[in-house]
Amino acid sequence: MEQLVLVYITCPTEAEAKSITDALLKERLAACVNLVPQVISFFHWKGTIENETEVLLMVKTRQACLEHLKKTVLRLHSYDVPEILACPIIAGSEDYINWVIKETTEKKGT
Repeated sequence: MEQLVLVYITCPTEAEAKSITDALLKERLAACVNLVPQVISFFHWKGTIENETEVLLMVKTRQACLEHLKKTVLRLHSYDVPEILACPIIAGSEDYINWVIKETTEKKGT
C-alpha cells in the first residue's frame, strides 16, 4: 500500500490558511484539508516563551506529495519557520485510503 500521511500546518490567520488550502487542493497535493480555527500555540521563540492564536490545517495526502507540498506551503506562508509536520497514517478505512490516493494521483484539471 502506498504510504499516506497526515500533515499538520499552523497559520496565523484563517485567510492565509484558506489560501494554502486552495493551492494544495488545486495542485492535487491534498485530498482533504480540515481547517481548525483558533488553536492556541505555546512555543519558544527568540529566547522567550510565546503564545499565539492560530489556525490548524490537517492535510491528508500521500508521502510522494510531501516535497511539492512543503515547497508550496513555504512559498505561501508568512512565518519565517512554518510548522509543516507529517505523520504516517498506519491504518484506516480502505475506501477512504483509496480515495486519498485517487485524489492526489489524478492530473490537475481531471
